[in-house]
Order: sequence, then structure tokens, then C-alpha cells
Amino acid sequence: MREQPPLETIMKRLTELREQHRALDADIQRFEESGAVDMLHIKRLKRRKLQLKDQIVWLENRLIPDLDA
Repeated sequence: MREQPPLETIMKRLTELREQHRALDADIQRFEESGAVDMLHIKRLKRRKLQLKDQIVWLENRLIPDLDA
């Protein structure tokens, strides 16, 4: 089993991913409101946003200690 990185490393990465997620959300909203951007570009941004969300959830789950049943 691999050793888990230090807590501060995980928290720093979570902060970075959350900032990227918020920035993408703002970009998507701005592009959708402008109506001047092609839908393929918006779709790619949304896919990237979902990938970031998956990474955020995965890291958040690593912060929860394993409990023996």
C-alpha cells in the first residue's frame, strides 16, 4: 500500500483544484451568456470542470480516515 502524502499537501492541492473549478464555472457562465462561443468549446470546458470535481471528491475522500467495521 502506498504512503499517503502529508495533510498539508492534500489541502494545498484541494485549494488549487477548487480555484480552477470556480474559474471554469465563471468562464462557462460568461461564454454561455455571450452566445458568441461555439458549443463544442463550452462542452470541453464542462468536461474539464467535471474532471476537476472528480479529483476534488477523490482527494476529499482521502481525508476521511478508514474505519474498521
